[in-house]
Amino acid sequence: MTAIRVEGLQKFYGPVRALDGLDLTVEPGTVFGFLGPNGAGKTTTIRVLTGLAHATEGRAWVLGAEITADGHEIARRIGYLPEEPAFYPWMTPREFLDHVGRVFGLSASERAARVKELLEMVGLAEVGKRRIGGFSRGMRQRLGLAQALVNRPEVLFLDEAVSALDPAGRKEVLELIEHLRGQCTVFMSTHILADVERVCDTIGIIARGRLVTQAPREALLAQYAIPAFEVETDSGFEAPLNGWAEALHQTSWVQSVSISGLKGRVIVHEHEIETAKRELLPSAVQAGLVLTRYEMLRPSLEDVFLRLVGEGGEV
Repeated sequence: MTAIRVEGLQKFYGPVRALDGLDLTVEPGTVFGFLGPNGAGKTTTIRVLTGLAHATEGRAWVLGAEITADGHEIARRIGYLPEEPAFYPWMTPREFLDHVGRVFGLSASERAARVKELLEMVGLAEVGKRRIGGFSRGMRQRLGLAQALVNRPEVLFLDEAVSALDPAGRKEVLELIEHLRGQCTVFMSTHILADVERVCDTIGIIARGRLVTQAPREALLAQYAIPAFEVETDSGFEAPLNGWAEALHQTSWVQSVSISGLKGRVIVHEHEIETAKRELLPSAVQAGLVLTRYEMLRPSLEDVFLRLVGEGGEV
């Protein structure tokens, strides 16, 4: 059984089509990265999957229950962190998490143990008795993650979970998400490519309400990322460098060559990686270049994203 399955999902807000026939599946116990530019339909998808919004057309299942028919039966088995979580400002984190535990029917002893565990987990143990109204956005985001985990959800929905955090906080939350792998299914929407590349097993890319592609991370990189080499030369080689770049442009196995003249830095993208491995370095030596660095670059998710979606978020 898949943890999440979506078929032909459409959602209209008046004349605006937020989702346009979305299809996707998420396997149990994985961290699924739902990646797309702002306005692509990520939040709308999560709102439908959590029962907070009704689809105009299409069907969706979470843990085998059809969420588009009746989301009430699944509510106790999922957790949800919206992009901007809301709290009762007069409460403390301990009081708020205890309140959420009561909603889920936890006993007093279960609530006490779970509140203590979660506050330590998200780094708020020292401020557990402070009023939430004085918290920064990053602290509220941590507390939101804690409340999403109170009921030990089987599926955890995170909508831009780390966007408000500083680098240290982002690192801690991403480590927590990694720790959850295998314990629950994590459906994580974001527009931050580095976060997805770091923690996600499978990636779905959405643009304009449609799924552009879905694949395991490494398969996506292997299929869509363009291989590249980076070369740096000693200063004073501008003329032979330009001549070498022009010669590379004429070969069938090179796709593009870009030069940064300040440091004699060249990025070469190839059509045929094996040919490039054999021919690139000898051609640089033959051109009379003195190399200070020669490196095969690892394809990045950014390369894939820009190739599939484009600079402006257009398919």
